[in-house]
Amino acid sequence: MKKVIYGLAILMAVLHQDFWLWDSRTLVLGFIPIGLFYHAVFSCVAALLWFSATRFAWPTELEKWADTPNEPHTTDGGNS
Repeated sequence: MKKVIYGLAILMAVLHQDFWLWDSRTLVLGFIPIGLFYHAVFSCVAALLWFSATRFAWPTELEKWADTPNEPHTTDGGNS
């Protein structure tokens, strides 16, 4: 699943460069420029991708490593 998330993130980076809409004067719903609408939808998709990344591709093994006590912690900043 991590590879899918990485692939979608790369695809989103490519699609963010919407040069094909720069000269368009098309209005969506009669008042929203197509470029603004594209980026509003793009932002929603990016939020869903970020949610998916934290849900399905989060490095849980790193969290487990950070949560395991392997050394006693000192309060003097390690200067003892």
